[in-house]
Amino acid sequence: MAIPTVDLADFLSGDPARKADFVQKLGKAYEEVGFVAVKNHGIPDELIAHLYQYVQEFFSLPLEQKKRYEIPELAGQRGYTSFGKEHAKGSDAPDLKEFFQYGQVPRDGFKEEEYPPNVQVEQVKPFNPTFESAYRAFEQSGKALLQAIALYLNLDEHYFDEFVHNGNSILRAIHYPPITQEPKSAIRAEQHEDINLITLLVGASADGLEILTKQDEWVPVTSLPEQIVVNVGDMLQRLTNNKLRSTTHRVVNPKRELWHTSRFSIPFFLHPKSSMSLRCLESCIDDAHPKAYEDATAGEYLDERLREIGLKK
Repeated sequence: MAIPTVDLADFLSGDPARKADFVQKLGKAYEEVGFVAVKNHGIPDELIAHLYQYVQEFFSLPLEQKKRYEIPELAGQRGYTSFGKEHAKGSDAPDLKEFFQYGQVPRDGFKEEEYPPNVQVEQVKPFNPTFESAYRAFEQSGKALLQAIALYLNLDEHYFDEFVHNGNSILRAIHYPPITQEPKSAIRAEQHEDINLITLLVGASADGLEILTKQDEWVPVTSLPEQIVVNVGDMLQRLTNNKLRSTTHRVVNPKRELWHTSRFSIPFFLHPKSSMSLRCLESCIDDAHPKAYEDATAGEYLDERLREIGLKK
């Protein structure tokens, strides 16, 4: 499936017509599909290449070494999470993956909430500085996309800025190991929706991502190497009272002849500060679209979802 493509350079161009056209294209894509491919996203190719290089080096370490970076009391929010720990909401079957998460390093004397420190990977020296650089690049691109979304929703362009700055975003590196025996399911990661505002996905080392269309059909998603894929998460769906839909997606197993291969994927889950209200916007509520969700903060909602997917007890 060719998902809609937008060019972030249009939004940042300073040309009012190009900017307005970008806003409408992005908003329409999120209402109709939930996913877009973004060109000129501002994350350097060299940084992306280094990110994947060091991620692959980390996951190739022996399991006993990787487990040194697993801290169960952090509910997977920092460091390593071993194979089979996470499952989709409503599913008991564990996803066939292991992952590493890198989170916010607060700036400007931020004290609103305590973020746990990031786990330092000793065996791959450039790992942490590369993750920090990538984190900031994703954060910057995500902030620009949220500014466009704000304009589409008739909000102030900078509505989301204060919530994203020092927000609880997560950069996750995922490894789907080779399949060594007949799998119980054709699914590597069961169907789910993301928890956050938007997710920015930079490449993947193999195919497998599929989205569920409004016609209830699973279709594979592909993007060109110079593009990132960005989708709506549940927090934005709640905030907009379902105007912008969180898209259901999954990762399927490769063909049998490719079972011996790994799949690597690096999504950036853009979260706001925990104190942000997800109360449905009044402008998205009317007689045809009554309020669909109870009021909650981003922190309350995240806590609920981490319990549902098995990372928090």
